Amino acid sequence: MKQWYEVFFENASRKYDQEGFTRGTVGECDFIEKEIAFEKSCRILDVGCGTGRHAIELAGRGYDITGVDLSPSQIRRAREKAKAAGLDIRFEEMDARNMSFNNEFDLVIMLCEGGFSLMETDEMNFQILENAAKALKRPGKFIFTTLNGLFPLLHSIKDFHDETTEEGGATCDNNRFDMMTFRDHNITHLEDDDGNKKSFVCNERYYIPPEITWLLKTLGFNKIDIFGARLGEFSRQHKLTTEDYEMLVVAEK
Repeated sequence: MKQWYEVFFENASRKYDQEGFTRGTVGECDFIEKEIAFEKSCRILDVGCGTGRHAIELAGRGYDITGVDLSPSQIRRAREKAKAAGLDIRFEEMDARNMSFNNEFDLVIMLCEGGFSLMETDEMNFQILENAAKALKRPGKFIFTTLNGLFPLLHSIKDFHDETTEEGGATCDNNRFDMMTFRDHNITHLEDDDGNKKSFVCNERYYIPPEITWLLKTLGFNKIDIFGARLGEFSRQHKLTTEDYEMLVVAEK
């Protein structure tokens, strides 16, 4: 039986591109470029690339980038968009838990969760981090976002989604945040590209900074910085607080 995240994106790639969170791509890529000092020889791996929004933006700026995603429909859409933009980008349908890249990339990015935190067990989420680490050369840098476990301690996840979701976007209800597992269980509603309305029983893992730091240290990262992730405005100046729904992680080995 397929998990919710395997069917959620089926026939919804165009809808995905209309979600409000996709509008931060340019600013987020500006941050990435600064982090690699605008080094065009940098080889980049985009894990959970979705419809390729970051990969296409970075390729357009002259970077060699590979994008992988579990969803066949997301990868098809990414290839269509890259072709329309006249860009030759390697997009592959691939499960991040089973990536076999080894010491191939100077930078790995995994933004807007990119699969991480969606898996049904902590062990599976760790596999994604582990494979991202293996894909990196030394020295190498890993930039990713994940759900901030400090946020739901003081805020309602449902209220946050209600306030930030635009008309036509995916909505969620019946939220239940489990303090023992730091998972939000909910029912998410989505209208696919053909106008079909679908509902999914979902759960996502939220992490606190010490967890992320410890996990990355076990994988050989020796410098780990964590910031508040703001849509389209990634910055080392944004100190992580309980007001940040996501955190931005920059790790180096």
